Amino acid sequence: MELATRATILTPSLTLAIDSKAKAMKAEGIDVCGFAAGEPDFDTPDHIKAAAMASIDAGFTKYTPSSGIPELRQAIADKFAADNNLKYSASQIIVSAGAKHSCLNAILATCEEGDEVIIPAPYWLSYPEMVRIAGATPVFVQTTRESDWKITPKQFEDAMTPRTKMIIVNSPGNPTGSVYSREELQALGEVALEEDIFILSDEIYEKLVYDDTEHVSIASLSSELYDLTITVNGFSKAYSMTGWRLGYLGAPDAIAKAIDSIQSHSTSNPCSFAQKGGLAALKGDQQPVIDMRDEFALRRQYMFSRLSAIPNVSVTNPLGAFYILADISAMNLSSQNFSDRLLSKASVAVVPGIAFGDDRTVRFSYATSLDIIKKGMDRFEEFCGRL
Repeated sequence: MELATRATILTPSLTLAIDSKAKAMKAEGIDVCGFAAGEPDFDTPDHIKAAAMASIDAGFTKYTPSSGIPELRQAIADKFAADNNLKYSASQIIVSAGAKHSCLNAILATCEEGDEVIIPAPYWLSYPEMVRIAGATPVFVQTTRESDWKITPKQFEDAMTPRTKMIIVNSPGNPTGSVYSREELQALGEVALEEDIFILSDEIYEKLVYDDTEHVSIASLSSELYDLTITVNGFSKAYSMTGWRLGYLGAPDAIAKAIDSIQSHSTSNPCSFAQKGGLAALKGDQQPVIDMRDEFALRRQYMFSRLSAIPNVSVTNPLGAFYILADISAMNLSSQNFSDRLLSKASVAVVPGIAFGDDRTVRFSYATSLDIIKKGMDRFEEFCGRL
């Protein structure tokens, strides 16, 4: 049996593999401190759940338009205008089965065989696989802790070739927690404009920023950048709706129409009653989002202070998302070897940086309770001391 090449070149998600192994250990009665999962540990707010359940009770369980119900698309357009200074019409909004799905749709609509897509590393592990699914080639640009894990305009320019079709910008970022400033985005945008390079701006962690950090949508910086940018967001992180699989994007008209066509022949519409939950999320009380962010801010500061005090571990204080990327290169172990030992010897689960294109690092998620973080940091410090 011969499989399609696109299936054989993909790498299974290492984050899911680590999380599954940690859960298996827990099922055996082992007390594991899990820092691998990339989802909030908070419940979905009650008013969102109530809206979805009410829609089920009312029989709202059938097909919807492939790009989402009109009232949700308009609410998302209103959100873009209010929060991001982006003027999209409802027809430019595509609601999908998660922000991951939106990213894939955007790449499928714009990239093909022979094209190159620039991806700053460390990167969210699904970006390269999405590019490969589209038949294009990922081009990795290695960033450093000294630059806060952010690509510079010079690096962007040096990586460009006549085949470059797109750059992916993830701010706030996974796995680094880095947030690009307005000036940094403007400088990157000027490089993209030189050759009309598409920008996929993944802003799923937009609501989780700290220390008075400003989140800026690159498409808002000029009409020219607006015409090149596909802005992706969703409900999973801000509203703790990971399992609902509901995301969205805003794009120039031609791109939005192409994505609508692709989605109509793949998943059809996103889940009907999940869309009603998404509508309630955008129009309802935002205090749960603020409370969750404030709790993440406390956890972030505690984890950062503990990791900063450990010899041979180097960290940068993240300004967004809920991850800290720790440089463990001084330990002289590969990130996979380090992570495997940490899990087996100390029952602490982290994701090896090799999954994100940087074998010098491991990723900690602080989307777990402060009690678990304290216990896990104690174990991690002891483990590193033994090494």
